[in-house]
Order: sequence, then structure tokens, then C-alpha cells
Amino acid sequence: MKFPKNKRKYCKNCNTHTPHKVSIYKKGKETQSAQGNRRYARKKRGYGSQPKPIQHNQAKVNKKTTPTYKCSKCGRITIGTALRLKKFELMNK
Repeated sequence: MKFPKNKRKYCKNCNTHTPHKVSIYKKGKETQSAQGNRRYARKKRGYGSQPKPIQHNQAKVNKKTTPTYKCSKCGRITIGTALRLKKFELMNK
């Protein structure tokens, strides 16, 4: 699906419609010191190792892509609704 690089959207911070820059949301790096990771690493230690089954067969064909919108006036970033797409292309309008 083709998406415009710039889009006029309502900004809650500015309280008006302003041009927004569109980009794709990317997940940040996970910390190894997080509680869930510490618990999982503890479970994996010793004899028996892998406590949970590893999923090999993939149920879905494509992943959800989430667009993010950055206001050109105030710089506030809002996250749009996730779309299940095979191809997410940003284009000039």
C-alpha cells in the first residue's frame, strides 16, 4: 500500500490541523535487565533448558505495520492504527 510522506492531520497539542510527517514505527532494543527477560533466563538455566515450545509454523502471512505521525509545528508524535500489509511504501505526493 502506498502512503503519503506528509499528511494533514489533527494535532491534539496544537488544537488544529497541521501537516504531519509519516514514518513507520520501529520497536526499540529490549533490555536484558527487564523482569520478564530475567525470569525467562532463570527458567532456561540448567538441565531441560527450553521451558516453552518454540513456534515454527507461521499462522499469518504478513505483519502489522504501524504508521507514526510527527507534527511539523510542535514535534508531537502520534501513533496511527496498525494495518496488516504485505508492502508499506512511503511516496511523495
